[in-house]
Amino acid sequence: MNFGGVRAVDNVSLNIAAGSITGLVGPNGAGKTTLFNVMAGTYAPSAGRIWLQQEDITGLPPHQLFHKGVLRTFQLAHEFSSLSVLDNLMMVSPHQSGERLFDALLASRKIQAEEEAARARAEDVIRFLGLERVRSEAAGNLSGGQKKLLELGRTMMVEAKIVLLDEVGAGVNRTLLKSIGEAILRLNQERGYTFCMIEHDMDFISRLCSTVIVMAEGAVLTQGTAEEIKQDSRVIDAYLGTGLKNRKGAR
Repeated sequence: MNFGGVRAVDNVSLNIAAGSITGLVGPNGAGKTTLFNVMAGTYAPSAGRIWLQQEDITGLPPHQLFHKGVLRTFQLAHEFSSLSVLDNLMMVSPHQSGERLFDALLASRKIQAEEEAARARAEDVIRFLGLERVRSEAAGNLSGGQKKLLELGRTMMVEAKIVLLDEVGAGVNRTLLKSIGEAILRLNQERGYTFCMIEHDMDFISRLCSTVIVMAEGAVLTQGTAEEIKQDSRVIDAYLGTGLKNRKGAR
C-alpha cells in the first residue's frame, strides 16, 4: 500500500487460519492499521490480492465486505451515542425490509417479524456479553470498556467469517479487559469465530492468540507463538525493547 512515495505496507504476505485468533503486533508506524484498512476495504491496495477463503475480495468497499462477513472494530469505538445499547445492536442487522420505501408501506408484517428476530438476537448478544445492566442505557454514556464490548457485540449481529479487532484493549481497565478477552475466547471456542487482532498488550495477546505476526517498517518481520515471539532477538530489538533483553540476561 503506497501513499505517494511512502510504502506503508511492503510486500506483506500472510495467512489467517479459519477458527483461529491471530495477533498482529509491532511498533507504532509498522503498518498494522494500514494493513487492516486494506483488508477491511477502506483502501484498495496498490498491488497484490486479498482472498477470503477461495474468493478474491481485493478492492471491495466496506459495505460489500460486511455482507460477506468481514467485520472490523476500531481503536476508538464508533457507537450511535444517543441510541440505547439494544438499539445499537439492532441497527446492525443486514437486509432489513423497512429500509426500502415499498416494503415499509406494504410489508408491515414482514418488517415486524424481522424486527422481532433482530431484537431476539440482540438480547442474546447482551446476555452473552454481560451487558444486561446497561441494556437501555444510551451508548454514549458507557465506559470505554463497555463501548468496546458493544463494538464486539455488533459483530455478533451478523454471520461473521472474520473479525478484525483494532486495539480492543486500548484505554480499557483490567477488569473489563478480562471480560473482553473471555468474550473473544468464548466466541472463538463456542461459535467458531475467526479473529485477527492488533494489540500492544503482550500478556493479552499471549492469553488469546495461537499465532502472532510481527510487523516492522511495513513488512512482516516474523511470526510464531507468543512465547517464540518474546524470545526472538529481532522482535526484542524492533519492538519489545532492550529492557526485556536486559531482564533476560540478568536471570
